[in-house]
Amino acid sequence: MPEIDLPVNISSTHRPAKGTRILVIDDEAGIRESLEVLLTLEGFTVEMAVDGEQGLLKIDSGNYDLLLLDLSLPGQSGMELLPQIKERQPDLPVIMITAYGTVDNVVEAMHAGADNFVQKPWDNEKLLADMRALLARRKAEEENLQLKRTLKQRYNFSNIVGKSEIMLKVFDLVAQVAPSRSTVLIQGESGTGKELIAKAIHAHSPRKDKPFVPINTGAMPAELLESTLFGHVKGAFTSAIASKKGLFDVANGGTLFLDEIATMGMDTQAKILRVLQDKRFMQLGGIQEIQVDVRIIAATNVDLRQEVREGRFREDLFYRLNVITVDLPPLRARREDIPLLANHFLDFYAKENDMTPRKLSADALRSLVDYDWPGNVRELENAIERGVVLSAGQLIGSDLLPGNITGRSFQDALLEHNPDASLFDILESIERRIIIEKLERCNWNQTEAAEQFHIPLSTLNQKIKRLNIEIRKKSRE
Repeated sequence: MPEIDLPVNISSTHRPAKGTRILVIDDEAGIRESLEVLLTLEGFTVEMAVDGEQGLLKIDSGNYDLLLLDLSLPGQSGMELLPQIKERQPDLPVIMITAYGTVDNVVEAMHAGADNFVQKPWDNEKLLADMRALLARRKAEEENLQLKRTLKQRYNFSNIVGKSEIMLKVFDLVAQVAPSRSTVLIQGESGTGKELIAKAIHAHSPRKDKPFVPINTGAMPAELLESTLFGHVKGAFTSAIASKKGLFDVANGGTLFLDEIATMGMDTQAKILRVLQDKRFMQLGGIQEIQVDVRIIAATNVDLRQEVREGRFREDLFYRLNVITVDLPPLRARREDIPLLANHFLDFYAKENDMTPRKLSADALRSLVDYDWPGNVRELENAIERGVVLSAGQLIGSDLLPGNITGRSFQDALLEHNPDASLFDILESIERRIIIEKLERCNWNQTEAAEQFHIPLSTLNQKIKRLNIEIRKKSRE
C-alpha cells in the first residue's frame, strides 16, 4: 500500500476555516449579491469579479481557496477562461455555474478542469456541501505533500498512509519497537495493512539489509507448511526427490513474517515455539539441528486470546508471540485518513496506467468517507483503481464507484448527475464502461477483447474511437 484534515462527517453544519477565500466571477449583479450573502453568512471571505479580465487580475494578485465561475460572461466565456485559470492555479478548485446545463457543457467543462457544475437556480445546501467537500479535498492534497515530508523525516515509512491520531500512535510504536530484537504480534482486520507494518518494522531494524520473508500460514496444508518453513531432506516424504531449505533458513539474519498464524495446526505451533525458545529447528526427515537468528513477526485477524481459551492455539506460544502487540484500526475507525489514502491511490494508479492525474468529485469523496469499508484499505484501493481505469476524464464521479459504496446503481448515478440524459446517452455510457472493463481484463489486447465480445476487431476499434476510449499500455506480465 503505497500517504488530510477532513471532518468525519462532511455536513452542512461544518464551518470553513477562518480566512477561507472564495472568488466569484459572474456578470450578474443579483447573482453576485446572493452568493456574497450566502457565503459570508457561512463564514467564507468572499471577493467578486464581473468578467474574465477582472477575475484573472484577482487570481494573479490573490490566494484563493475556491472559485465559482459563471459559464456565460461578457468578452471571454467561462469555458474560454477556465484553461487560463488552470494554467495560473492548477490546484484551485473550480465550480462552474450556468443557466444552461447541457451534457456537452458539463463534459467540456470537466475535461477543461472544472471540479463540479451547478445549474441556476441552485440549491444552497447542495452548493455549500459541494464547496466544503472540494475545500476539504484541496486541503487534503496540500497536507498530503507535507505529511509525506513529515513522515519521511520522522519515520521514513514511505508506504504507510495515515495522519489520524490512532495511526500516528501506531507509527510511534513501530518506531520504538523496530530497532529491538523482540517478537511482534500485529492484530487487525483483513485489509488493514498488517504486512506493510511488518515490512516497516523490518526496514527500520538492524536487520534491514537481510531478507524479509513473508508467508501466509493459512494458505497451505500442515505438511506442506512445515516443509516450507523448516525445509526437508531428500526422501523425507514421497515427493521429496531433493533436499530443500526452509524459510527459516532463507530468513536467517533477517525477519520471518507469519501471516494468519491462528490457522496453524498444533504440531506446527509446537515447532514454532521451539524455534522461538532455542533458535534451533530440524528439517523434515533430518537428524541435525540447524541454528538460526530470525526475528519473527506474526499477524492475525482473529482474537488469539479467545483462540487460546477455546483450545485452538497454544497458550505458551501466544505469550512468546505477544511480547509487543501492534493493534491496527479498521478504516471505519480512522475516517479522516480516507481522503489521504484515496489521493495516494489516485496518484499511484494514474501513473500505473500512464494516465493524466485524476481527482474525485465532491459526491464521490462524500461517498468514500461515509462508507464503512468492511474490506478496509484493500477495498478502498480496489475502488480507486476501478475508478481510475474506468474514468474518461480528470474527474472521477460517484458513478464510477462500486454500487455497494454509493448505494446506487450506475444507471441511477448517471441519471442523478444528468436527469435530462437521453436513452442514447445512458446506453452509450454503459457501453463505454463495459468495453473498458473488458479491455482491462484482456490487458488492453483489442484482438482478444473483440474475440470475447464475438465481434470483428474493426467494429471494436470503431466503438473505441466513437466512445473516446483512451487505450492504455499493456501491463508487464
